[in-house]
Amino acid sequence: MRLGFVVKPLARPDLKSHDNRRWQNNPHLSVSLAYLRDVFTHLIEARIAMYRISSELAPYATHPDMPQFHRQVEECAAELAQAGALARSADLRLSFHPAQHVVLNAPGAELAARSAADLIVQAAILDAMGLGPEAVVVTHLGGVYGDRMAARERFVRNYEALPAVARRRLVLENDDTRFSVADTLWVHARTGIRLVFDNLHHRLNDPSGIPPRDALAACLATWPADVRPKIHFSSPRTEWLVAGGDGNQPAEVRQTRWSYHSDYVNPFEFIDFLRMAEGLRPFDVMLEVRAKDLALQQLREDLARFAPDLARRLEPTPKAAPERTD
Repeated sequence: MRLGFVVKPLARPDLKSHDNRRWQNNPHLSVSLAYLRDVFTHLIEARIAMYRISSELAPYATHPDMPQFHRQVEECAAELAQAGALARSADLRLSFHPAQHVVLNAPGAELAARSAADLIVQAAILDAMGLGPEAVVVTHLGGVYGDRMAARERFVRNYEALPAVARRRLVLENDDTRFSVADTLWVHARTGIRLVFDNLHHRLNDPSGIPPRDALAACLATWPADVRPKIHFSSPRTEWLVAGGDGNQPAEVRQTRWSYHSDYVNPFEFIDFLRMAEGLRPFDVMLEVRAKDLALQQLREDLARFAPDLARRLEPTPKAAPERTD
């Protein structure tokens, strides 16, 4: 089992995940790839074998009013091949998760087309890197727009209209408020799209009452036998939220929402989840936590301390955790 984290390595704050300059300064995928290769080096040194790439890796690549940015993937063919070779040599599992404005089932043709364009570019990047079928683009079903059945059907139509390069890479995730595992299974039955199980989203949004193990097993079964599935895991944030505040104004304290991701993974919750999943096919885990790679390293130490049998299943084998004296 590989553990992964999202976009920004907090253990190395000097590293950038992508070229985030504004369009006036001519940002480019070639700059992002130079940053990405540095991130890969950090992953290799930290023995982390799973990583979500920034969805902004190719800046403005699909902006309808900026055609000067539209050919970045073709312009960076050599650099993408080099980055892909490095990822393959280190057995890094890579993925994208498009931004919230990507809504493939949008009823408006313009937004649906722009969403499709983003998915196509991200899939093309993974193809240009020469990555295998484990490298995916994770998306959500989208909006309900007042008619759940029509929204699901519209996703199916728009998915089937995508070019093969995008359909091969696209996978579907259940969300926390709109579309549950039952909805994604409905789409899978009509398209064959692979499904990513999100544990927190399932806890928050399961109107069909599917037991977590059954929901997980159903999502894992949508993946081909020769491709290891991936899931998302996070713990709900339980801390109070503190915003603002200075010498003159008091800080605003708000109660958290259970949909917010925690800073770190609750190790006992994660251990219980893996115990529940025993007997199911192997899968990799993308950790959606605010502390990112720091949380991943902490979870490794926690598994070594509290569940060494599970720690031995991690890939690559983590370095021995320092002895704890507390």
